[in-house]
Amino acid sequence: MIYMEIFDICDDNGEPTGGTVERTEAHRLGVCHRTAHVWIIREKDGRYQVLLQKRSAGKDSFPGRFDTSSAGHIMAGDEPLGSAIRELSEELGIKSEPSELSFAGTFRVKYEKEFHGNIFRDNEVAFVYVYRKPVDEKKLVLQKEEVECVEWFDMEDVLEGCRRHDMKFCVPVEGLMTAKRYVEGERK
Repeated sequence: MIYMEIFDICDDNGEPTGGTVERTEAHRLGVCHRTAHVWIIREKDGRYQVLLQKRSAGKDSFPGRFDTSSAGHIMAGDEPLGSAIRELSEELGIKSEPSELSFAGTFRVKYEKEFHGNIFRDNEVAFVYVYRKPVDEKKLVLQKEEVECVEWFDMEDVLEGCRRHDMKFCVPVEGLMTAKRYVEGERK
């Protein structure tokens, strides 16, 4: 049995338009759809750290690179917060409640790149959430098809690495900046 992922087609603000599209078609044609991104952030020695996942080698985009703590597509009919909770559970084994995720904002993802010999067109509105509960990375249950491992990084080091185009990372800088602005606003 083949599982097909169906997404709501959305406008530039992430509002569903009423149509749907299958995942492969969305990325082949560059149809706008929604994703949910969760950034797991902690403070250590007065600096912010972010838990990043290393994408598995079989991923259709950016295999083997460090990315958002947890992220995934929002299925047709689903809402961003529910999708964020689902992704945390599926990818990292973190069972969370809606009150444990803080909405930080949205950002656009739009690019065209070749992976595994195929053109991949991404056109998304990403809903960003911050998770601040303590996480012991050694106790996480990783979804092996998606995640090879996880690692804590200094947030500023990740941003600098992305600015230098360090191939270790595929972090969406706008997403990390959205999460950073949120936690810095909490501090004030």
